[in-house]
Amino acid sequence: MKDLSGIIIPVVTPFDAAGDIDESAMRGQVRFMIEKGVHGICVGGTTGEGHTLSKDDLRKVATIAVDEAAGRIPVLAGVFANSTQDLVARGKALSDVKLDALQVTPTYYLYNPNDESMLAHYKALTDAVDFPVIIYNVVRWNILGADLLVRIMTENDKVVGVKQSGGEIKLLADLLVRAPKGKLIYSAQDSLLYPTFMLGAHGAIAASPAAAPTAALALWEAVKAGDHEFALKLHKGILRLWNALTGNNCPAAVKYALSLQGCPTGLPRMPMHPATPQQQAAIKGAVDAVLDIVASGPSRR
Repeated sequence: MKDLSGIIIPVVTPFDAAGDIDESAMRGQVRFMIEKGVHGICVGGTTGEGHTLSKDDLRKVATIAVDEAAGRIPVLAGVFANSTQDLVARGKALSDVKLDALQVTPTYYLYNPNDESMLAHYKALTDAVDFPVIIYNVVRWNILGADLLVRIMTENDKVVGVKQSGGEIKLLADLLVRAPKGKLIYSAQDSLLYPTFMLGAHGAIAASPAAAPTAALALWEAVKAGDHEFALKLHKGILRLWNALTGNNCPAAVKYALSLQGCPTGLPRMPMHPATPQQQAAIKGAVDAVLDIVASGPSRR
């Protein structure tokens, strides 16, 4: 398995006016992220509107990303499914794509299975496909607790980590203390990337790094270097950006933020609406501010 630590960007999915995948824009975005120095990318996540992607759509964006990355960085794919049967089918649809891991949510529609069912859900996937799996713990009414997550990682060797998004920061802190050795715990708590890096998170897969990858990379390096003066400045800038991105069209807001930096992003898929004029103004101010902080450079030179 490749090194999957660091800043892994959940890239957006560019759509054209007909709602189809814009391959040229997708390739341009992968090149943009590699040029910025990110440690990996994930297609088809929440920021990538993965819940709207068919099996064929997901396979297409994954294939494009793997081809464009050409082994330079790891490529992950997000999988959303509401049944074990559909999860396995989606995993198998990707089985010949040279991905480095799958990012897989628990079931996300209303009903949360019991622990034994969730164990069986992930085991069915890892029995069917030969990919490492990262659990994307985001679904508000189906947040998997630390006991269950530790059990899954302990009993299923192919589950290599957890992307902790929903719930309190304590859940991430508990996982960092209790996870089996060698497992990866990622932060997806955009407003708290700095403290989660301080706690020892092995990286981030989150929307605000997708909107301003250089800022997330600078924060990651500042924490590693112990430059907390610079890290705190970056935290404040990233928090302002996150506050500008939040809303019921966050992927569209991320697309607008990236477009300001010269990255091709396409349109959101209907019925999601593009960033409003009010959002655009707030996002532009936040992007300019956080990029100015990055340009100012570390406190320790």
